[in-house]
This record gives sequence, structure tokens and C-alpha cells, in this order.
Amino acid sequence: MAKDKTHINIVFIGHVDHGKSTTVGRLLYDSGNIDEQTMKKLKDKAEELGKGGFEFAFVMDNLKEERERGVTIDLAHKKFTTDKYYFTIIDAPGHKDFIKNMITGASQADAGVLVVAATDGIMAQTKEHVFLSRTLGVNQLIVAINKMDMKNYEEAAFNKVKEDVVKLLKSVGYNPDKVQFVPIASLLGENVAKKSAKMAWAKSSLLEAMNNISPPEKPTNLPLRLPIQDVYNITGIGVVPVGRVETGIMKLNDKVVIVPGREGKGVPGEVKTIEMHHEQLQQAEPGDNIGFSVRGVGKKDIARGDVLGHATSIPTVASEFTAQIVVLNHPTVVTVGYTPVFHIHTAQVACQIVAIEKKLNPATGEVLAENPDFIKNGDAAIVRIKPTVPLVIEKQKEIPQLARFAVRDSGATVAAGMCIDLVKKV
Repeated sequence: MAKDKTHINIVFIGHVDHGKSTTVGRLLYDSGNIDEQTMKKLKDKAEELGKGGFEFAFVMDNLKEERERGVTIDLAHKKFTTDKYYFTIIDAPGHKDFIKNMITGASQADAGVLVVAATDGIMAQTKEHVFLSRTLGVNQLIVAINKMDMKNYEEAAFNKVKEDVVKLLKSVGYNPDKVQFVPIASLLGENVAKKSAKMAWAKSSLLEAMNNISPPEKPTNLPLRLPIQDVYNITGIGVVPVGRVETGIMKLNDKVVIVPGREGKGVPGEVKTIEMHHEQLQQAEPGDNIGFSVRGVGKKDIARGDVLGHATSIPTVASEFTAQIVVLNHPTVVTVGYTPVFHIHTAQVACQIVAIEKKLNPATGEVLAENPDFIKNGDAAIVRIKPTVPLVIEKQKEIPQLARFAVRDSGATVAAGMCIDLVKKV
């Protein structure tokens, strides 16, 4: 069964016309994750719209429509199994969806496939997506060099693009030696799900490269952090908070503290029960979605957005923090005083930008300006932020799982970023 296999979130990124959706469609179809019938429907639809050959891309686009109509089909989650892993594929059509998907909840990608067309090489969005992947902690990358059919499947053409991509990856801090490079021709299905005779020189197919990804390490060695998603009151049991363990290990009888808590002072207690999928557990690890009960904690003491940790390492409540952000989709410009809603772990808190310290080059991270008056779409920056109510956040280099956030305003994701420094609330 799928859920017994290791689960990996994988995001497909790259410039707009380089064939991300077609690659994903091809992969799902050629590996038997989509049936003939569905594919035939898409093919007919593509031809009817005068877009013959676009049926693989429609695999992704069609889902958007299905989802908007509220029809649940398995494909909507783009689940994909290989003999080794169980993948959730996140397709990143434009960067708005990309960021929303990357940061919201469970879809923090463990790995990414960067699609670059052999015909164009690196384009503006290629750079942006690579920088964002790095900023958002996508640590493993596969580079799929697509449209090899247009270059007569020549290894020299592949190597030329590869050389440029290696430079780009180095500039943002990836180690190119750990990146897998794969030549593909998605539209024709060459070297996607199976090895291609036309590119006998290729080391592996895209599917093989995905199977070579290392499973994400469980951060069990970090301090316990469990953001609370909901709090239920269950007859006969009492208060049952629910959430996902992000880091560390929680055991029965552990002495814990939940912060900020209702009064902002933290709520101490002792773990009485831990339950997952209706089974009682002795302990919970990173990735486990659990319900639990804590002696001494009442329904009114805690709420969604609070974070549980051990009494020996209480989660950090910040009165102010410094972050590296990327502005993605703001209607005008971002200035000091702007107070949008920050989505971080399960918390949603209005935070004010109190200083814009540096403007950075989004492709390289170098400083372009000190204390600029404003930042706009496409800019990266270092900013100082003040939450309007107590907020738990950690530094990227200490507990990255609780450092990343999305900034939303009037229903759109305006920016994304991570906390690099903070002032602890006294």
C-alpha cells in the first residue's frame, strides 16, 4: 500500500514554457498512474481546443478545473507511486501557486525537479525559482533538461545547458555535485518514465532519478516542536489538542509547555495519552499527525497556532524578528508600517514591517541597497517584523521547520520568507 512507502513531496519548477506540466503528465501516464481512458478524454479535449499535443499538460490543467468544481478525483492530489516511494507532486505553474503550495502546511517540498528547455537554456523564471527553492529549503534537486528532440538528442547540447545551470546553482549555494541532471523530451516521452534508446548516453531516466532521491531525514535530534492545529473537547477524555510533530520526539509522561497560551505566559502540563489513526502510541515522531491529552491543560488555555515543546526547551516566543523575504505578488509596493497576515506553521498573525534593512538581488542574494524606502514584486530583502500578538517562531539555522512563512493579504500570497534572527519576548 502507498502509505507504507516513504512519502516525499516533490515540486516541479522552472520557466513558464519549458514543459513542466507536460513532463508531469507524461510521467503519470507512462508510469501507469493515469489510465488510457482519462488520457483519451484529455486528448480529445486538446484537439477540440485546437491544441493537439497539449494533452499531457492538460493532465495538470484539467485538475485545476476539477478542483474548482469540487469534484474529488484521486489525481487532484497528484499522488504518484514508484516501486520505492510514494510522491505528492506539486506543479508550480506560476510563482503565485508555487509559493502557496510550497509553504502552506504539509506541502513543504522535500525535493524539486527544475525543468529547463534545451532550446532556451536559463530564463528569468528559472533563476527566480532556483533562488526561491533555496530560500524555502528545498535541499534536493533534479535538473531535467527538456525538448532534447529539438536538439537531435545530442549530448553536447545537453552539456552546454548543464554547464550554465551548474553556475546558477553554485551562485545560490547548491552543491552541483549532489544534483542529478537528466535529458528528456517530455512531449514524446523520451527518457521520462523509461530509458530512451535515442539518448543511450543518458545516465538515468527521470523516474530513476526520482527513485534516487534520499528520503527526508526525520529531525528527531532537534528540540520538540508541535504546532497545534485544533483543540477538541471530547467527552470522557477532556481536552484533546491535535497537531503534527515537526521536530523532536514526544513521549508519554513528558513534561511539556504550550506557548504562548491564552495569557501569553505558557501553559505547563504532562503528556497523558498520544493517539494516531485510533491507535495509542508510546511516542510520536516528526511527520506524525496526532491527537493527545495533557494533564493540567484546559480548553480555554490553548488555541490553534500555539506550539508545544519540552519544559527543558520551551518554543521561542518573539517580540520581534528579522527575516529574509521575497516579494511575489503585491499590487503596489511594500513600505515600513505595512501589516499583513503572516502564516507560519499553524499560526496566522498580523505582523508589522518596522524596518526594511537591505534590498537583495533575488538571484544571488547580494546587497543592492541599504535601508530602501520600499520593496516591490521580484525583490528580495532583509526586513524587521513586529507581531501584533505573541507569536512562536524559530531561527532558520536552529529549527528551520518553524522558521518559514508565507505573507498573505486580501486572499493572495504577497511574499514568502524565513526568520534569520529574533528578539525573545521577555
